[in-house]
Amino acid sequence: MNITDKISKHYQQSIGGELIKYHCEEWDCDIYYRNTYPLKDEARILQLQSDGKTVEALVESIVIKARDKDGKRMFHDADRIKLMNEADPMTVVKVASQINNAKLTATQESVAKE
Repeated sequence: MNITDKISKHYQQSIGGELIKYHCEEWDCDIYYRNTYPLKDEARILQLQSDGKTVEALVESIVIKARDKDGKRMFHDADRIKLMNEADPMTVVKVASQINNAKLTATQESVAKE
């Protein structure tokens, strides 16, 4: 087995694991997510963060990564607008932090001010 086969095998094992469940009390729903996502999904989030668009990066994380119990995306691309304009910023930070394993650089205070 060559190195790229090993890389692919490791990725498939990582992404194919069980979904992790998080209950969002504020939205009265269960949100499922994985520990690993394709780099193409992470690239948009990383680009938004590096462009200083922290709030957009948080919303993008939720739209791309939040799943239902069957592993299907919970949000459609068009839901970004509603999350940006009609969702409680503290809850968005809380959900995105959970989905991103709490490794976001944003603080709740800085997001709430934006």
